[in-house]
Amino acid sequence: MNRPPVGRLRIAILTHSTHPRGGVAHALALGEALCRLGHEAVVHAPDPTGRGFFRAARCPAISVAAKPVGGSAAALVGARIADYLAHFSTPAACDFDVFHAQCCISGNALATLTRRRLIPGFVRTVHHIDASTDAQLAQWEERAILDAGRLLCLSRTWAATLAAEYGARADVVGTGVDSQTYTPDPGPEDEALRRSLGLGGGPVFLSVGGFEARKNTLAVIEAFAALRRAHPGAQLVVAGGASLLDHAGYEARCCAALEREGLAVGTGRPVIRTGPVDQADMPSLYRIADTLVFPSLMEGYGLCVLEAMACGTPVIVSARPPFTEYLAPGEALSVNPEDTGAIAAAMEASLEPGRRGRLRNAGREVARAHVWDACAARHLPTYAELAPRDAPVLPAATGAAAWNTLRIPRDA
Repeated sequence: MNRPPVGRLRIAILTHSTHPRGGVAHALALGEALCRLGHEAVVHAPDPTGRGFFRAARCPAISVAAKPVGGSAAALVGARIADYLAHFSTPAACDFDVFHAQCCISGNALATLTRRRLIPGFVRTVHHIDASTDAQLAQWEERAILDAGRLLCLSRTWAATLAAEYGARADVVGTGVDSQTYTPDPGPEDEALRRSLGLGGGPVFLSVGGFEARKNTLAVIEAFAALRRAHPGAQLVVAGGASLLDHAGYEARCCAALEREGLAVGTGRPVIRTGPVDQADMPSLYRIADTLVFPSLMEGYGLCVLEAMACGTPVIVSARPPFTEYLAPGEALSVNPEDTGAIAAAMEASLEPGRRGRLRNAGREVARAHVWDACAARHLPTYAELAPRDAPVLPAATGAAAWNTLRIPRDA
């Protein structure tokens, strides 16, 4: 297919939250990279707190007016869809060339706006597909996929899932990591964070994502308990956890496991639960950790894996896609995520000095290969299919920005 040239575009990128979640971080970084390539990308998110995004954006960003909502997950998702519809209720608010949904919430809002003929259509990035027993949530999940004019995925794994389960084709665009922010170079803030968390001299393991089933936190806790028998000074930092979904049941199971294993939680304790971490502290948190333990059961790509690698921190991941798409043997320690013994063994192996050095070097090379400008450039052909044809043409991207090897052919 001959694709139209990409002119200067005004792109509305819509995500589900202003909190520090992987999809939100992806939306902000994509918007910034698109602006560096000469486009105007504006990132939107519902913001019931009124405090804005979890970090300062280097691109235009709009906090969409939203009210706090209680009750079920379906009630919350429905309210956030309504927030977006209220925001884009006028032609002036819809003055963009391309609308790009990064989530089910924004996908449903844009599907409604398309049917109301306020916008011509939209692009949807499917990071992953949440299985739900709630009929309304499942319906919204499906609509945000099937009503999209074009689909994107970060990995070939999820593109294949869309093809198999929905008969839909998606372009694979990958992701990036901010190598200016996430570096292996230590700073005075590292030691300050170490003191504030009460970290001692034993090995420090980091889990990112809070107490959440798809992050496999329960298995990480059980593996850490086993490892601590050989390393009584070891500590586990569980960072993050801001989510629109209710994880109370799984959190209760994690807390029960901590109590059963005799693992106290708190500053200076064997397990430190931080909650959401300030963006400015994340590079330090990766650097002061000996190992990132991330045996996730379901992931869109694994942004925190790239961030840890950029900071020189060895990583443990699941031996399954999408990690197997971009990590070769020797670049990370890969485990069966359902085998707590294997996770514990990998945690032990990650402490071996020679192995650590090899993992650090290999991880930094992986991070260097994930360039945000290149990721943004891979979006442009898809955008061009939906954009107006009268925009001035920009020069074609060259060098790293033109890299497009992950793209799935249209006849795949």
